[in-house]
Amino acid sequence: MYIFKKLAAGASALALCAGMMAGFAGAIPVNAVDDHNDDWLHAVGSRLYDKDGNEVWLTGANWFGFNCSENCAHYLWSADIDDMLSSIADHGINIIRFPISSELLISWMNGTPNPVASVSANNDPYYSINIDFCNADGSIKNSMEIFDVIMQKCKKYGLKAFIDVHSPHSDNSGHDYNLWYGKETAEGVMVTTDLWIESLTWLAEKYSNDDTILAYDLKNEPHGKGQEGVKAAKWDGSTDENNWSYAAKKCADSILNVNPNALILIEGVEQSLKSESYTWGQPDSKTDPPYIGAWWGGNLRGVRKYPVVPESGTSQIVYSPHDYGPSVYKQVWFDKDFDTQSLLDDYWYDTWAYINAEDIAPLLIGEWGGHMDEGKNQKWMTLLRDYMIAHHINHTFWCLNTNSGDTGGLWTGFQYQPDTGSQIDWDADKYALFEPSLWQTNESGKYIGLDHQYVLGLNGTGTNVTEYYASYAASEGSNLDTAGKTDPVEIETKSTEETTAPTTEPATESEPTKETDPPASSKNPGDANEDGAVNIMDIILINKAIFGKAELSDQGQINADVDKSGSPDSTDSLMIMKYVVKLITSFD
Repeated sequence: MYIFKKLAAGASALALCAGMMAGFAGAIPVNAVDDHNDDWLHAVGSRLYDKDGNEVWLTGANWFGFNCSENCAHYLWSADIDDMLSSIADHGINIIRFPISSELLISWMNGTPNPVASVSANNDPYYSINIDFCNADGSIKNSMEIFDVIMQKCKKYGLKAFIDVHSPHSDNSGHDYNLWYGKETAEGVMVTTDLWIESLTWLAEKYSNDDTILAYDLKNEPHGKGQEGVKAAKWDGSTDENNWSYAAKKCADSILNVNPNALILIEGVEQSLKSESYTWGQPDSKTDPPYIGAWWGGNLRGVRKYPVVPESGTSQIVYSPHDYGPSVYKQVWFDKDFDTQSLLDDYWYDTWAYINAEDIAPLLIGEWGGHMDEGKNQKWMTLLRDYMIAHHINHTFWCLNTNSGDTGGLWTGFQYQPDTGSQIDWDADKYALFEPSLWQTNESGKYIGLDHQYVLGLNGTGTNVTEYYASYAASEGSNLDTAGKTDPVEIETKSTEETTAPTTEPATESEPTKETDPPASSKNPGDANEDGAVNIMDIILINKAIFGKAELSDQGQINADVDKSGSPDSTDSLMIMKYVVKLITSFD
């Protein structure tokens, strides 16, 4: 789905710890592992809740590298881990998805952790970077020790994490491989289904008393085309090894046996059969194609008939599709002048959105993102962002890294200076598009973390779930409250029994929307900030104005009062949200 730019050999050279001070006894201690163990989450319907029954929202980003040949999160060769995590938290991200390989997990489980191939660590008092990655003898810690340090430091900044098994083997392009089994490690060990389950279960047990890692994404983008047969991931009711739903249930049962509190994230597949009159593995056809396509990992149609149901029930199950725009691949649903409704009709609803809309289970869009092209890709990102906000869909943006070839990242560069530490540059335009989708209070703009003890970040821009429900929920609320649930009949545009056209055929153009002329007193209903567009920024401004933390111009108040009650209020905010995501086509 994305392309890593491989690092030059010189750039990935290992910088060993040096300048050891006499009598140095070990790494400077980081925050102790949280012993409260009170941040675990569970699902009820399509929503996630904490131990107190308070609804939460996972809004984060991806940081890859542990899945690659470097065996460590990328850019730790250029910046300090504390500076990076602090910046992530201060920018409002409350959870990080860490891709990893089964090969690396197996090395940890076997007690022979693979070394990191690229990280800068030095405890010289004149040039101290990543000093917690250093051993007392001047050597660098192994990949498992560094991972543990990163998880401990996440707690310090109020961050949570979850693990994504990105590929069986450690490879910068390992995501290209279809399945969760069937590849050898560098040591010649074949990764089998059993070994994949065993290594993930080992990590889940290791962290069963540390709620830094809240969830386990069992496999990134299981995929393959139907005509590939046993070499492609499918979703049906069989016990075949390549049946992803069957494998996911077995893995979920194993993890929940050692940690019943962990969330289990299950991605989709690439293709599904149009109906049971076709057979998995049969050749494709231009005249009568048997398969319905999707993004890698994006096809969750099978959940309707074959949901993943662990022995302990579904309270820990979260489905996690991936969705991308035309900068990754020009799918047929981007051929038209698409909008939210056409995306729902042509792809989103029957492929994954129905799971949330019909209250079957929570969704977490594990990957979404792309280049800022001021065109179709940016339009798609904006539409998906607004839809996720409107329906409280959890998500992790792809990605923080700069080195994702067909998406780019939220970061643009790094610089380390001994006297000032790491300077981490963020893509201002991309972050501005992404930022409204982060969980935050309506009035004060506080980013809300998922920890019950530590606030999110250290610069005062964040709070945590405990403080939010004690001090903010009743007085100002959050963008979660604006995202009211919508009855599924309002967005379902066709019968779920209807056979959907295969994605190899062009989608049908929908009828143009007919809008009612606005009253003379309103230049543009919903355009509270008078920028000529009606979007999420108008909703945020209205919410702040309701609490007296922002002012609307006279014309802005008229535009915002879409229900014509006399003044803008929360009803107007919700109506505008429904208009933005195309659930209504006018304010009458």
